[in-house]
Amino acid sequence: MSERTVPPLDAALVRELVGMSLREDRADLDLTTDSLAPWLGAGRAVITARAEGVVCGVNFAAAAFRALDPNADIEMRRSDGEPVTAGDAIGEVRGSLRHLLRAERVALNWLQRLSGTATLTAAAVAAARSGGAARILDTRKTTPGLRAAERYAVRCGGGLNHRDSLSAGILLKDNHLAGAAAAGLSLADTVQAALDGVGPATAVEVEVTNLAQAREALDAGARALLLDNFAVEELPPAVALAHARGAQVEASGGVTVEQIGAIAATGVDYISLGALTHSAPALDIALDLQPAP
Repeated sequence: MSERTVPPLDAALVRELVGMSLREDRADLDLTTDSLAPWLGAGRAVITARAEGVVCGVNFAAAAFRALDPNADIEMRRSDGEPVTAGDAIGEVRGSLRHLLRAERVALNWLQRLSGTATLTAAAVAAARSGGAARILDTRKTTPGLRAAERYAVRCGGGLNHRDSLSAGILLKDNHLAGAAAAGLSLADTVQAALDGVGPATAVEVEVTNLAQAREALDAGARALLLDNFAVEELPPAVALAHARGAQVEASGGVTVEQIGAIAATGVDYISLGALTHSAPALDIALDLQPAP
């Protein structure tokens, strides 16, 4: 669970994303619910965690129900970033059963997906703390159109966000270096070109695959290194080299939660995982109709 207070996403953005999901699901033309309309009145639904994890997306779920039933009575008992165990009630919704049934899948999709990312992030953060002081970062490997929501879920799990877009900083990766090399530029030349293009206020991070590249990048003025697919035993010399130059170090490349403790123990500043946003399993969350009291 995050120990930091995470500001909620802008309410207008939440409504926009939820509205997109409702349109995709054709919540305006629910053939099943419409066929039962004469028998459906008011009702109550309880949202329950079926597994241990970290909740995220309660505002998305509430927005889905309220979009179809502005008069719905919604009580969320858990806030984003809070832990749950199996059987915990996350929230309760009272209102028109027709609208509850139309919004159910969209509400759960958002809750399950974002809670899954927050849960995996929290596990990664805990693993990092067991080994050292490294912070957990996400990447730009996000679902198209959903980056803001997925990065919010990472924050709710206690992680930090890396660049949110290509405009947020310079990260010279392997293909940038390969493209520059094809034009005759050395790694040092490439770093210098990047520095010349942005000025001193923008840090340049360079992806390197060995100690020689790390030294060349630092000599050229890089202020951060992305150590890509380094074996754990290869990390300490690179970390020592970077820290001696006042540079920060990020470890990346196929990192799993099981490896994080050992990687953190090497002294790296950050560990980045694309899996937080592209492979996190959804948290098992259910919605069940209950008799109205």
